[in-house]
Amino acid sequence: MTDEDLKPFVTGTANFFVQVGSLPAEIDAPFVKESQDTVVSDFSAIIGVTGSQRGCVFYTAPRDMLKELVKRLGEPDLSDDICADYVGEIANTISGNARQELGSGFKISVPTVIRGSDNGVKLPDDAPAFVVPIVWLGHRSALIICLKDNRMRIST
Repeated sequence: MTDEDLKPFVTGTANFFVQVGSLPAEIDAPFVKESQDTVVSDFSAIIGVTGSQRGCVFYTAPRDMLKELVKRLGEPDLSDDICADYVGEIANTISGNARQELGSGFKISVPTVIRGSDNGVKLPDDAPAFVVPIVWLGHRSALIICLKDNRMRIST
């Protein structure tokens, strides 16, 4: 993946926080996740990707950040169930926006939501995982993009 490949995800993430969170998020430079890097937080959502690319888009955020976002939307229920729903909605929105830019060959699944930072999530081994650090109101979250080109190559 190149910076250009990551752009729809980074742009979509930035737009999400401006539109929903009312304040821009600081999007730090993406980096390739190494095995020792710990990036999983309290709530995570994984979107499977098939079609022209294969892999996943993974969003993870701390409970306090999700509660603040939910509160800004006027939701009085700040329970873990609402936080879990919301982390799935964030991942789905970011992936859906990227799909609009990447075309119909970029097929996404419904999000799978996972609670807890020690949840044993394993990313695909056959593609690098790019971590996009996000800071919003002092809360750190991350978007992880792990995609591999799935288009067949025909040699002549």
